[in-house]
Amino acid sequence: MTESAAGGRDQGGRDQGGRRDGYEPDPNRWRALWVTLVAGFMSLLDVSIVAVALPTIQQQLHASAAEVQWVVSGYALSFGLALVTAGRLGDALDRRRIFLIALSGFVLFSAACGAAPNITLLVVARLAQGLAAGFMAPQNSALIQQMFRGGERGRAFGFFGATVGISSAVGPLTGGLILALADGAQGWRWIFYVNVPIGILAVLLGRRLLPRTRRSGRGHMDLPGVLILGLGVLALMYPLVQAETGGLTRLWWMFPAGAALLFVFTRRQRRLVDRGTQPLLDPRLFTTVRGYAVGAGVGTLYFIGFSGVWLVFALFYQHGLGFSPLESGLAVTPFALGSAVGAAVSGRLVDRLGRLLTVGGLTGVILGLGGTALLLRFAPLDIAPWIAAPVLFLGGVGGGCVISPNITMTLRDVPVHMAGAAGGALQTGQRLGAAVGTAALPGLYYLVLGSRNDDYRGALSLAMAAGLLGMAASLALAAYDWRRDRRTREPHGPCPDDVAHNPVHARQT
Repeated sequence: MTESAAGGRDQGGRDQGGRRDGYEPDPNRWRALWVTLVAGFMSLLDVSIVAVALPTIQQQLHASAAEVQWVVSGYALSFGLALVTAGRLGDALDRRRIFLIALSGFVLFSAACGAAPNITLLVVARLAQGLAAGFMAPQNSALIQQMFRGGERGRAFGFFGATVGISSAVGPLTGGLILALADGAQGWRWIFYVNVPIGILAVLLGRRLLPRTRRSGRGHMDLPGVLILGLGVLALMYPLVQAETGGLTRLWWMFPAGAALLFVFTRRQRRLVDRGTQPLLDPRLFTTVRGYAVGAGVGTLYFIGFSGVWLVFALFYQHGLGFSPLESGLAVTPFALGSAVGAAVSGRLVDRLGRLLTVGGLTGVILGLGGTALLLRFAPLDIAPWIAAPVLFLGGVGGGCVISPNITMTLRDVPVHMAGAAGGALQTGQRLGAAVGTAALPGLYYLVLGSRNDDYRGALSLAMAAGLLGMAASLALAAYDWRRDRRTREPHGPCPDDVAHNPVHARQT
């Protein structure tokens, strides 16, 4: 299956309404999807899987606390910096090629992380690994846009959303399990080595199954825009990834500087559009593509609360209750299982229920995580984690009805030729939200712990309440969009590649 130069559309076929959109189903599309999901799972899992091994890494490599923190934060930083530029490159060149190069780099740098003889080389390898992951991630959602239409696209994004949600929740469990199996002082290296055989297999299958994309004729790359956007995202993320070493107070000035740079970037992109030049990120995605701006906001706010919760749980279980990393991971596994169930079901319902599905999912995850926090606060500690498991599972089902439907509704009206940049911008918002959450919630946990003489339950309660506030803000935005949909039109929009129904596409073609 290829994309034509005119509008980035594939050859032959019709959309679900019978209109001609140039789409012809690729017979390998479902097998190709699983290749991208496995690669995406590895890249997102590596955000959190390393956290449980940090004490061992620090001891074995004789690193300081600040140095070892960069093993986690450096990966997240370089991951977030690459997303929009990588998405635009995939749109302009060949998503398959960018994906395979990035995946190969991810495998290579994973091996370099495992073999690192000292903390300096480990941090450098993690920065490179995060950059490769950032180049790979936007191609996942763009390839789904390219390979699927109609109800199939909803189901495909359902699997993609499950991958995002589950990878975030099972990182501590997977890391603890690997450390338990790879016994010994050097067992932490297998957290990185495990990516190598899986990644090599994914590269080989990807070469066979992933569809090629013909150059779209939009090969211009806004290099000044790349620089301005990169500096802006760096200015916003760097103080957050340095939060545990005083970055929020020492580097506060970077937040207004980052906001100013993003304002300059937006103005530049608008000028490029007015001149008829292809921008790095088309601002009309946020102003004329139905659902994109709201979906990006819902995802960012949700990840502020969602991402930090798991670090707080890990701190509470391991420091407050004395759990091992494996036991701590097992305690939150019900949420991951519920997420898998919710995402599989929601992918089939999103076309029918639209934004209402996200509203219900957010309500469920807030009730589930809030109920878990209450049980851990007031129930007897020897049984609290286990009686909380059913409530956590129900929260996971709600969480599975948030991420995948939101991704589907955010990207469904985006033209295929803009899918990479749109997916990259969406994930950049999620990475920024995750950076805020992972800095703020553990910080609040430690603050309460220090001021209340090791009151682990009180620290958990207040940190969880802060995370739930972020999710409540996401719920308010989703409910607003749902009510607006009910007043204006049907819950599911037109085919995203129909020129007559898509103002961005119509103006560019």
